Order: sequence, then C-alpha cells, then structure tokens
Amino acid sequence: MFVDNPSKTYHLIGCMSGTSLDGIDLAYVKFTKDGDWSFEILASHTHQYSASWRRKLAEAITLSPAEISKLDTDYTRFLSRQILDFMDQKKIHPLDAVATHGHTVFHQPNKGLTFQMGNLAELADELGCTVVCDFRVQDVALGGQGAPLVPIGDIYLFKTYQACLNLGGFSNISIKSDQAVLAYDICAVNTVLNALAQRKNRVYDDRGKMARIGKFLPPFYQELEEINHYSETPPKSLGQEWVNKNVVPIIYKYSQQSTEDLLHTYTHHISDQIVKCLPDQGAVLLSGGGTYNTYLVELLKQKSRAEIVIPPPALIDYKEALIFGFLGLLRLLGSDNCLANVTGARHDHSSGKIFHPKRKSNSDYL
Repeated sequence: MFVDNPSKTYHLIGCMSGTSLDGIDLAYVKFTKDGDWSFEILASHTHQYSASWRRKLAEAITLSPAEISKLDTDYTRFLSRQILDFMDQKKIHPLDAVATHGHTVFHQPNKGLTFQMGNLAELADELGCTVVCDFRVQDVALGGQGAPLVPIGDIYLFKTYQACLNLGGFSNISIKSDQAVLAYDICAVNTVLNALAQRKNRVYDDRGKMARIGKFLPPFYQELEEINHYSETPPKSLGQEWVNKNVVPIIYKYSQQSTEDLLHTYTHHISDQIVKCLPDQGAVLLSGGGTYNTYLVELLKQKSRAEIVIPPPALIDYKEALIFGFLGLLRLLGSDNCLANVTGARHDHSSGKIFHPKRKSNSDYL
C-alpha cells in the first residue's frame, strides 16, 4: 500500500489490451485528489499487434493448459518490453506503479472462470517497479461477473456525464444516478465487425465505409435481435466464447450474403441494442475504437434522445487505459475499486494483485 502522500498526487501507467486485438494501449497519467479526483494524461502510445501476435492471441482460447502457460510467459515478457520502451521513449518520471489489465483469453464468470494473460509476477521484475494487475479474478471468486470494471472511474473521473459508453471489442455502458451506477456489457462490436471485414482482407471496416453501402437483411437482423443476452437483466458481461456460441453461428448461416450487407445489418443491430440502453436525456460520453466508426456513430445520434459526445482523441483511445491506472491506484490506496451492484459480487472490494520487483533495475522510475 502507499504511505500517506501529503500532495495527493500520483503517477501511474495504465495498460489495456482489448478483445478487438487492436494493440496495447499505454497511458501515463497524473491523478490528483483535491476534494474530487482529477487526472491528466501526460503521455500515451498504442503498440499495434503484429499479424503473428494477433494470430497467437486469437487462437489462445483453443490451446492446451501447458501451451497457454507458455504463451502467458511469452506475452508477459513481450508486454514488459513494450512498457519499458514506452517509459524510455516518453522519459517517464516520476512513476508510482504500473496497472495493467492483461489480455483476456477466457471469461466465463458463470462458471467461476476468467483468465487474462500478462499478469505474472515476472512483470514487476522486468519493469523494476510495482505492478497492479489481474483485477477480475477476485471479483469472480466473490460471485461477480468480473466486469465491467471501468464504472468506478466513470463515477470519480467523469462526473458531468449521465452515461459513459465504450465501443471496443464489446460495447459496455455506465449509467449514473443519484443513488448508484448501473453498468454492464451490451453487445459485441469490433470483435464481430473486424472479423467480417477480414472477409475482404481488411483489418477493420474503416469509418464504417463498407457497412454504409450495404443493404439491410431483415432475417439476419431478426435472429441477432433474439439472442438471449439482450433480455437478461444486469449484472451481465460478455467474452469471446459468447460470440463464438451465439453470434458466429448466425453469421455462418448468412455467410453467402455480401460482406457489405452483413456489416450494414450488424451495425444497425449494434446501434439498436445500444440505444435501448441509453438514458432518455443528458450527455453520453463515447470512447473506444468504435468511436471512429462514423457510420455507427451517425446511427447512434439519429436514434438516441441523449446527447452523444465525442471527446478528444486522447480520451477516445486511452480512456480504458487511464481508468485501469486509476483502478491500480485505488488498490494501492486500499480503496474499493469493484462495485457489487455493478458486477454482482457479494460486496464491494478492492481488487488486483500487487507485485513488487525482486530487483530494482529501473530505480529511476520509482
């Protein structure tokens, strides 16, 4: 835990790797506690995954336990190199800790299972500084979904918004009220859109251009709308396994249709499911890679009664990374960072493993 800091100012690196396999987001953030919490992103960078790493991470779910263990070690070392490069290139100083989400391989909380790679104690040794990681495991052990985790950041760092909507591999939302916050995963976004774009040898559908020129497929849309998850009440969260089981078979059924038509229809499905969850009034802050999908955002604005707010690129790209930095800070301060009413855990708690380095090879950063 941190000793009392009279200045109430802390410097952390937040690190996030999402299910859409875009890359590793790194944000060096100064957090200040002066009554309310505030933040400033001092430096940021995204390390794009190579084709080889995208393939390894995409196939990790199919590996044996021994193969996953080896990949976990390899990924932890790979992650440490990216963070060290970031620290060197951006001349990071001072630094209290690194807080990292890792990369999700399995997430089946109803079976008591969640696993994120890159959360080994070796990471602290490689970086030579304190690391906070593996935030989901404790919450699942307490009967929670282990997700979403960002609402605590939405509450403390983005108070002026009625809701915060992330458009990443999955869409997730935090809706605030005077009494509490309601947060959950809505639907798959880039995990599906990117996979469809790959039918055209594209990594993703740039600004939704292919979706825009496609045609609407009513039967495909109707089957998507009938997926059980949408009628379930929160807490609820999603993982790649859910996509494989519920979405992929429907897409396969309509695989003879054009990629543009599939993208068009699925984008309408995304917008309709999200709009059902948005508040009727107030401002909604967008973030995540899907915010650059111009066609999707246009549909959200057309269908929503709330004001859709697109922030500067630093927040679009690094909001989750900065919030994981905040989660790590709260853990080090011994404050709750997981909310029972959000995840379904038995009680609020302070989650995340804390690793201290055995050697201080990067003492300049401590």
